[in-house]
Amino acid sequence: MSSGKLAKIVVGLSVFLSGSLQPAFAEDDILRVSMNHARVLRLDRAVSKVIVGNSKVADATVADATTIVLTGRSFGTTNLVLLDADGNPIVDERILVSIDEGNTVRVFRQTERTVLSCTPNCEQHSQNSGDKDAQP
Repeated sequence: MSSGKLAKIVVGLSVFLSGSLQPAFAEDDILRVSMNHARVLRLDRAVSKVIVGNSKVADATVADATTIVLTGRSFGTTNLVLLDADGNPIVDERILVSIDEGNTVRVFRQTERTVLSCTPNCEQHSQNSGDKDAQP
């Protein structure tokens, strides 16, 4: 079987088994962000301070007083704390930065793993996180 046919079969199975896209907040209240993608957080109160536990994993930018742009920088988990002018927490959530599972396929050959990004044709996934040890 050619690698192209195998990739199409694997993509079809992964789409069938994956179901729908995951919501922004899972049942355990983890904010999910794809690596090298941004997510907009709109708040009902003005933010005074933004704290990210590990800025190598995620970055938060203040677009305006009630809008935060969260960007996944490398694979992993961290937390985000947003405080109002009185120092009261508006948001205190864990963040999971991962690969966009909806359009990827993992191919395992003995001990070697390859991640393919299939949008719509499958190509080898590129890691641009700057962290050579990061794994999808």
